[in-house]
Amino acid sequence: MDAVLVVDMQQGLFRGGKRHDPEGVTERINLLIDAARRAGRPVLFIQHDGLPGESVEVDTPGWDLLRTLHRLPEDPVIRKTACDAFINTTLEATLAEAGIRSLCICGCCTDFCVDTTVRSAAGRGLGVFVPEDGHTTAHKVYLAAPAIITHHNFVWSELIVPGPGVVVEPAAVLAAKIDASPLA
Repeated sequence: MDAVLVVDMQQGLFRGGKRHDPEGVTERINLLIDAARRAGRPVLFIQHDGLPGESVEVDTPGWDLLRTLHRLPEDPVIRKTACDAFINTTLEATLAEAGIRSLCICGCCTDFCVDTTVRSAAGRGLGVFVPEDGHTTAHKVYLAAPAIITHHNFVWSELIVPGPGVVVEPAAVLAAKIDASPLA
């Protein structure tokens, strides 16, 4: 994995206890961030620019990234306005400029921005790694959050895409793989 991409871990998305296992997911994302730092790999953060009145409205407290993330001031933050972190953003150019060909993608929300970004990255031929326990969503009227998460983990692992495809494993396994391949 060349880099860790943290999607939409923003204050407004975690208000009111709507997300499944928010503390655990954040802890596991921090495990991946810490492994990337030890290995000399970049960590990139995606931040959704919400519209006025939305929970992630720009320049409101809800728009801010979670304070519990192990984010450094020099970490790139790429802003987006769609579920796909590649659409109308600098993400693709940032990855190309840094020579990044594979990503560990984690964050919020499993069934929207994480899913769309995973599929978009895989469709571009990037190697994609997803921590099966490193993304979260909320319960829906038709399905509980754990079932949504399990479903997406399965679908991602079965995608037929160009390039290396999508690997779905526990965050601890992915962090160990990152630790085992530091940059020289």
